[in-house]
Amino acid sequence: MSRISFRLYLTILKYKPDFNLLIIQNLFNIRVYGIYKNAGNELLLCDEERFGIKMTKFPGGGLQYGEGTIECLKREAVEEFGQEIKVLSHFYTTDFYQKSYFHENHQLISIYYYFDFIDEIRFKISKVPFSFNTYDEEPISFRFRSLNEINPSELTFPVDQYVLKLLKEKYL
Repeated sequence: MSRISFRLYLTILKYKPDFNLLIIQNLFNIRVYGIYKNAGNELLLCDEERFGIKMTKFPGGGLQYGEGTIECLKREAVEEFGQEIKVLSHFYTTDFYQKSYFHENHQLISIYYYFDFIDEIRFKISKVPFSFNTYDEEPISFRFRSLNEINPSELTFPVDQYVLKLLKEKYL
């Protein structure tokens, strides 16, 4: 940032203190995802349709202003699964530049945690990708895929693909 633009930035902050938040919100898209691996060495995947695009990803979603990353993942779990989870440990945070898939001129930051279910899984697990009602407001379904068999190209987003490669290196 040049000296002139930095001075302008400080002047704006003096008169509009929330400007800093506006800059951050307009530059970064922070996503928090969960990794659940069952006893059979299978990963829980989420199939969704948003903006007319079908996608396969790890469960989770966007960080909302005012919440921490673990709080975000717990909220997303209740929204997506309809049940609570226990976050176990951090696995990975994006350490390279990734342009946001849905937001022009935004950088994506993805944070991944291992988690476990507090109770037995109560939501439907499908064997077929995208087995949801397309007329649902936010179509979503879940399935397990063997860590031995899944190919990174089965996941829609580049960071998820990278995380899958890291998981395969760690567990296979």
